Formats: sequence, C-alpha cells, structure tokens
Amino acid sequence: MLFVLSAPSGAGKTTVADRLLKTCPRVRRIITATTRPKREGEEHGVDYIFMDKTEFERRTEEGYFLEYANVYGNYYGTPKDQVLKNEQEGVDSLLVIDVQGASKIREVYPESVLIFLMPPSLEELKRRLLSRGYGRENLEQRLQKAEEEIACARHFDYIVVNEFIDKTVEAIHTIIVAHRYRREVFLKRMNIGDTTLVRIIMEGSCKMFKVSTF
Repeated sequence: MLFVLSAPSGAGKTTVADRLLKTCPRVRRIITATTRPKREGEEHGVDYIFMDKTEFERRTEEGYFLEYANVYGNYYGTPKDQVLKNEQEGVDSLLVIDVQGASKIREVYPESVLIFLMPPSLEELKRRLLSRGYGRENLEQRLQKAEEEIACARHFDYIVVNEFIDKTVEAIHTIIVAHRYRREVFLKRMNIGDTTLVRIIMEGSCKMFKVSTF
C-alpha cells in the first residue's frame, strides 16, 4: 500500500510521520527529493534527497519521479524506485507531501490512500507558523495557501485533526492497519500464497448476498 499524508504548512505532518513510523514497523517513509537548501540539522538521504536544479531536471526527463511539483520556488519530487522497492519487499510506503503532490499521486497511483492532516483551526495554524519565525508577508502567503489546500480535503480518503499528537498518531495508525484488511488488499496478498481460499471467495456460490460486489 502507498499511504499519502498531506497537510498545510505548519500543520505538523513531519512530526506526526516521525512518530507514526515508530509505531508501524511494516511502513517505510519515502524520502522526497528537493532542490531547496538544506536546513540546519537536516541530513541528505534521511530528511530529503537534496539535488541542485540541473540534476532534478535531468532526473525528471529520465522518468525518475512518480510526481514532482514546484513549491515556493523549489522543486519537490517522489522517487519511483523507493516505492517499487517497498512493493517488492512487501512493505507499505508512507509519503509525506503537500496537497498538490497528493493529487498527482492519485492520478498515477489510483490505489493510493490519501490522508489529510487538518489543523485544529486557522488561528492555531497561524500560531504554529509564527513560532517557526515566518515574516508577515510569508505568513499571509502560507495562510492563503492553507485555505486553498483545506478546500481540497474533501477529495482525500481520510481527514484527521491534529490537535493532540498522541491521538493523531493513533488515528492514522488505525487507518493503516484497517486498510490492510480491506477486501481488495486481502485478496491480493492471499493470492501470493495458497490461492484456494481466494478462488472460493471469488468464484464460490454465495446465497446470502443478492448483489455482487465484484
């Protein structure tokens, strides 16, 4: 499965993702590539894959990315090879990207699961952005962008309000575990081993339900 976690800037998606990965051993985060400068404390290959613009554009032409976008003047892209590697090893992928990236992932990867992380309120979002040291002009730009992104939440599969981080992480963990047992996922995974039960589910005679869901 490919799980996509998106939120407006300042809503806490990176913090939530870091906590979530500690509770979900069979989930790996996809490391996003970016052309933005490395910030203090960030590590190449851990926080982001840092590239210059020339390399990023070359990789784009080579089909290296599942999706890519320009955000606040910098490129961000999702490396295709990480997702394929996780699929081959039977591990779920977690992608932490903005709403624009999530929409593109849904186009190229329709079976992806989109989770929108909602701030408790716009006032709280503003407070969090101010605590990051954004100036007034940049702050207003980000708040306007946040409203545009929140309007897109209705296109996501799940919406989780990030008020208390422990409850937020628990909710997303529950979503991931529950989604692994959806009929389509269950049948796909069982099909790898003994196919007898899968064949019975798909082809056997069920007299209790009148309308077929296949």
